[in-house]
Amino acid sequence: MTTAATTRLAFDGSGIDGSLFTSLTDFARDTKWLNTPMEVWTNLGLGVFAVLMVMGWWSARRRDSRTMTVALAAPVAVVTAFAAAEVVKKVVAEARPCRSMPHAYLVDSCPAPSDYAFPSGHTTVAAATVAALFLLDRRLSAIAAVFGAVEGFSRVYVGDHYPHDVLGSVILALPVAYLTSVALRRWATPLVDALNRGALRPLLTAEPRTVAQPAR
Repeated sequence: MTTAATTRLAFDGSGIDGSLFTSLTDFARDTKWLNTPMEVWTNLGLGVFAVLMVMGWWSARRRDSRTMTVALAAPVAVVTAFAAAEVVKKVVAEARPCRSMPHAYLVDSCPAPSDYAFPSGHTTVAAATVAALFLLDRRLSAIAAVFGAVEGFSRVYVGDHYPHDVLGSVILALPVAYLTSVALRRWATPLVDALNRGALRPLLTAEPRTVAQPAR
C-alpha cells in the first residue's frame, strides 16, 4: 500500500477537538520562546518517569518483599500499558494532526503516515507510571502525575497529538498499569521472596544477611 493510500484510509480525528488543538498550537505560535524547551521535554522528559521508578525500587529495599514486588512490577506495568496502546493505535489508525490539519502551527516534525496518533504513547508511559507507583509510594505517584500532566500538554503543544489522544491514553493506561501491578503483587511475591534468599538479595533488600552463629 502506498503512503498516499495509507494517509487516505487513516481516521481523521480533527472533527473531535480540532478547534481545541488549534487553540493550543496557536498558543505555541505565540510563545515561540517556549517551543524548544517543550520540544526537548516531550521526548527527554520520559526519563523522569524512569528515575521515579528507580527511586521507588531504592525505597522498597528498606521494606518487605511484597513492596519490592510492586517496585519491580512498575516497569512491567508501564510496558504492558504501552503495548496495549500500540494495539489500539493500529486498530484506530488515526492520522496525525500534521496530516489532517497541515496548516496548523507545528513545533515538531511530522512523523511517518503509519505512525498513528491515538492514543499518545508518550502520555501512556506517563499515566502508567502514575498508576504503577500509586501502589508503591503515593508521594512518588503524585510527583509523576504532575510531570505526566506536563507531558500530556507538551504532546498537544508541539502538534503531535490532539487533546483526545492524550485523554484516551490516560483512560487506557491507568487501569491497565494498575491491574498489572496488582496481579504481579499477588502472583510474583513468592518469587521475590525466593530471590531474596539468593545472590540477588543486595538488589532486593537493604538489610544485611543474617549469619547463624555456631552453638557453644
